[in-house]
Amino acid sequence: MNVAQLLVETFARAGVQNIYGLPGDSLNGITDCIRTHPDLRWVHVRHEETAAFAAGAEAHLTGKVAVCAGSCGPGNLHLINGLYDCYRSRVPVVAIAAQIPSAEIGSRYFQETNPQHIFAQCSDYCESVSDPEQMPRVLEIALQTAVAKRTVAVVTIPGDVALRPAIAKAPSVRLISPNPVLRPSDAELSSLAELLNGKERITILAGAGCAGAHAELIALASKLQAPIVHAMRGKEFIEYDNPFDVGMTGLIGFSSGYYAMMDCDLLLMLGTDFPYRQFFPERALVVQIDCRGEQLGRRAKLDLGLVGDVKQTIAALVPLVQQNQNRKHLEAAVDHYKRVRKDLDHLASPKSLGGHTHPQYVASLINELADEDAIFTCDVGSPTVWAARYLRMNGKRRLLGSFNHGSMANALPHAIGAQVSHPGRQVVSLSGDGGLAMLLGDLLTLRQLNLPVKVVVFNNESLAFVELEMKAAGFVEFGTDLKNPDFAKLAEAAGIAGFSAETPDQVRGAISNALRHDGPALVSVSVARQELSMPPTITFEQAKGFGLFMLRAVMDGRMHELVDLAATNLWH
Repeated sequence: MNVAQLLVETFARAGVQNIYGLPGDSLNGITDCIRTHPDLRWVHVRHEETAAFAAGAEAHLTGKVAVCAGSCGPGNLHLINGLYDCYRSRVPVVAIAAQIPSAEIGSRYFQETNPQHIFAQCSDYCESVSDPEQMPRVLEIALQTAVAKRTVAVVTIPGDVALRPAIAKAPSVRLISPNPVLRPSDAELSSLAELLNGKERITILAGAGCAGAHAELIALASKLQAPIVHAMRGKEFIEYDNPFDVGMTGLIGFSSGYYAMMDCDLLLMLGTDFPYRQFFPERALVVQIDCRGEQLGRRAKLDLGLVGDVKQTIAALVPLVQQNQNRKHLEAAVDHYKRVRKDLDHLASPKSLGGHTHPQYVASLINELADEDAIFTCDVGSPTVWAARYLRMNGKRRLLGSFNHGSMANALPHAIGAQVSHPGRQVVSLSGDGGLAMLLGDLLTLRQLNLPVKVVVFNNESLAFVELEMKAAGFVEFGTDLKNPDFAKLAEAAGIAGFSAETPDQVRGAISNALRHDGPALVSVSVARQELSMPPTITFEQAKGFGLFMLRAVMDGRMHELVDLAATNLWH
């Protein structure tokens, strides 16, 4: 057994099934071992960034460690953006970064880089294997680190070292997935209960840390009569079967979520690191519970901060909490949410606008027509807005995006990882035209691997969310035009079923046909470019900036854009 064989066998013994990557000479020893291994699959993609995103999607959905690999120099450098996304999303991923021949390290050799320095900022473990005696120990530490900390671990190995005879005869890996009882002390819980029992207008802000704690969260909200605002990463775990749900807050949230937080006298943060400080109340008491103590007080000044697992902490807390008899705060927030929800549903109109379709209508149709256990991925920008507002979670559906790292081009790669790891599930990618174009080559991966991913392209021929940010800051948009190809024909040229919807009356049929198609399919929908995804509150600076934009647009001879903007939004 050589080092490469030992490495591959270690992955197999750890339960890894898929390794995403692109081959290269420094990886040859490893990929050749994968080729002959009965329990491992090499998932060949067209760009290493896609490999890292795909591994992250698999890890997110399964909760198990996933693996990606890149060859020396540019090959593993391409992994870095996807690995940053994995790191920020806290999913267990191990990356193999092949290295140049060991004798050439330090000589400025062809394709030489320093992976240990490069990946240090997006991993919690990054080590190099320079001697066969280090294997499989280094890899086992990497795997255990990734699983225990839900993080990224990187192992660098020169191609020649991978081909040397192994010292160890077999891997000894036995991954331990920690599941400790983690909750505040009895004294801390009593202090928290005393705070909660003394307030009547309590709002809960819940995030991804509430995964697996749905029943406990509802029980606590019932005791407190507290509306629940959810962060984007918490949507799939919190929104469904929840009479206390009042939507999101933040830049892409609802006004109901915003005011539920602003009108409370105590904000209870559960498993969330919601980053936008301007959306926190200024006068309310703030309590935060998180399993990571370093996150306490990061976003708001705390009156109490406790370390604990959300599920276990709530279970211990609920018996100590008195039943709140005052329902006014909850009823006002829920009624507000119902009005907002009605308004948002009204915006999902099939009416034509200059021949274009409102993107809200597209997202609402995807929600209506997709399977009840569909897996959705969405690109950063306006597709994330429409996913947040129109995709309804039900406890079976899943939703992935680059919600912390905020990278473009994530939706298609995430969909690849979702479909590879869940071959029996429907996977739908809500892709922006800019995001899809950035990693367009991996449409070919869908065909090559025959992955039945359904890609819906919101084609507005612009970087629409960037334009909105420019308008809000008072800038006339510049550099955001996209001269797109016919995406449906492009898909057909790649051997993928292609559908186009140029007008609203064509959208339902196109999406229905794509979802029914047995194989990969793409739907390109021509959507209104000037659709505004309004935040839940408008600051004076934003209003001032937007007025400045309109003045500049007139002076720049772009009056027609203002007419389009009004037609798309004010009259709509």
